[in-house]
Amino acid sequence: MTRDIGLYIHVPFCLSKCPYCDFYSVRYSREQARRYACAAVWNLRHYGGSYDTVYFGGGTPILLHEHIAEILAAAEIAGNAEITVEANPCAVTGKTAEALASAGVTRVSLGVQSMNERELAFLGRRHTTQQVREAFAHLQKAGIANISADMMIGLPGQDEESITATASELGRLGAVHISAYILKIEEGTPFAERELKLPDDDRTADLYLHTVGVMRELGFRQYEISNFAVPGYECRHNLKYWRCEEYLGIGAAAHSYYGGRRFCTARDIDAFISAPFQQVTVTDDSPGGWEEFAMLKLRLAEGISFAEAERFGKADELRANSAKIPADLLKITPGGVSLTPRGFIISNTVIGKLIF
Repeated sequence: MTRDIGLYIHVPFCLSKCPYCDFYSVRYSREQARRYACAAVWNLRHYGGSYDTVYFGGGTPILLHEHIAEILAAAEIAGNAEITVEANPCAVTGKTAEALASAGVTRVSLGVQSMNERELAFLGRRHTTQQVREAFAHLQKAGIANISADMMIGLPGQDEESITATASELGRLGAVHISAYILKIEEGTPFAERELKLPDDDRTADLYLHTVGVMRELGFRQYEISNFAVPGYECRHNLKYWRCEEYLGIGAAAHSYYGGRRFCTARDIDAFISAPFQQVTVTDDSPGGWEEFAMLKLRLAEGISFAEAERFGKADELRANSAKIPADLLKITPGGVSLTPRGFIISNTVIGKLIF
């Protein structure tokens, strides 16, 4: 490997499962976490490589705080690397924040979801709004200022005032990046078994557009469908996904785009721990075609350039298809095309008309 790529470490441990989550995770055990960290180290030494972004996702990665330093030590990390750890606010203490900072973590993504206690209870979150405030304070005291926060929109009974209040407080607390996700009911989750009174599509669209406007007023630039950042604080690791750049995924249920192939590992923590090296299933021997590239790039506010399309021989087709899309859904410039906030709401439809 002659250039830096991204590194994703999946940490499939949680203290409890949120009713909307379908990500692979198991109940946290300190001993199993130790063995899992050892397996991650073995795999990193096997692959080698150099990484300029590292992302510990989950699950609840901060539960592995005792082992993050040894995992990072097993890889060649660039000097200016962005190193992110996801964390539940209630797991952020003075001790865990110091452990992250000492390990070299530069960025923390807090799973806040809301600064409304009623909404937190509905979502089954373990933390309170006060614990969110304390988490920010602990991280900042430890020297970690690059803090992202997740928030969720499209909840039962949620209104514009609630969204504004959550986004505004996160900004006041010092968040420099906010990910705002629309609640999606996934099959096999507890929410899928309940009769929830969610906002209809039109109402959800209104809440999304309101969120975009509030973020703009607070100084956060939208750079992807669900992601907003103070300029300069965009998530470098996630940008690799959307720009079709390579990354290695380590751990049970981890996905990779590495060495020109896309592959994944089984959703089986015991298999990952017991195998000498992670067993992978190749999902695509030849990724990187036009459809994949365009679908990912068009998630970004920067969109796709005609020069990029020309690499695939698709520039003329993109220009012709773009002319058929309503102006409130797509922005066309001499250099390329990008979706508007209204276009993002129905991105699958718009992108489909552009590239197929």
